[in-house]
Amino acid sequence: MSDCIFCKIVKKEIPSKIVYEDKISFAFLDIKPYNLGHTLVIPKKHYRWVWDIKEIGEFFKSVNKVANAIRKGLKTEFVVSLIVGEEVPHAHVHLVPRFKDDGHGSAIKLGNFKNISEKDQLEALSKIKKYLK
Repeated sequence: MSDCIFCKIVKKEIPSKIVYEDKISFAFLDIKPYNLGHTLVIPKKHYRWVWDIKEIGEFFKSVNKVANAIRKGLKTEFVVSLIVGEEVPHAHVHLVPRFKDDGHGSAIKLGNFKNISEKDQLEALSKIKKYLK
């Protein structure tokens, strides 16, 4: 889809902080994070909804791989996965690490974005990527 922002990110027409990439999936840090390390995992091919992805098993293997790298890299046992899909019309899974006193309470508060410095984002990215090699 030519006007899809996520398709443009996959094609690297729009810069992103790439966490992981394979033949089916593309993962990058969210620009409006709920917490440090908040990552979006999307299929490289355009699908409107996650449930339309033909290679859904392979896609979720990638989601699992990235979620576990976030857990290990950011030293948390708790990574929330959210499949909402309304904000961008391209299938995607949010992976949001949770931390003690992260300001969300017992559940992620949608719209409670964090202002995370570029330095902290790059440091988190480096820590996550160490577990994806």
